[in-house]
Amino acid sequence: MDRRTFLKATAIGSIATGIGSTLAAAERYFPTKVDQSLFEGTNRVKDPAKKTPLEKSHAPAISAPASVKAGEPFTVEVSVGEKLHVMGPAHWIEYIALAIGNEPAGRIDLQPKGFLSPRVTFTVVIPKEAAPAGKVTLVASQHCNLHGTWESSLDISVV
Repeated sequence: MDRRTFLKATAIGSIATGIGSTLAAAERYFPTKVDQSLFEGTNRVKDPAKKTPLEKSHAPAISAPASVKAGEPFTVEVSVGEKLHVMGPAHWIEYIALAIGNEPAGRIDLQPKGFLSPRVTFTVVIPKEAAPAGKVTLVASQHCNLHGTWESSLDISVV
């Protein structure tokens, strides 16, 4: 065997071994299979009367007063799912965000460390000019590392 053939065989063997060990490590550390279609856009609950287990644990749940007074602070609680999403080293919520219509109101970034309950309380003030029709839409979104971005909305009246 000449030197060139030896080097080619060694390089190909090293690459094959590297790919194999990378795949084995990925299977060991991330055993949960990921549905890639969940990452193609923003996910929303399709039928509120018949939520799937995935929708129940990933769609943000917004808790806010039905009516608020313009210019006065109120709280909005956003939790990830009706059944609170579990957080662990292999499956976590990366962030929770709140918007008033298209205007960002706040965002909390979470770490994949520890075992947290992904629930956030925002204090919001809506000026009268932000609700000319007397109502606004609160939009909550969150991103799960295994199940993509999820969004929910809630209309509230502003007096």
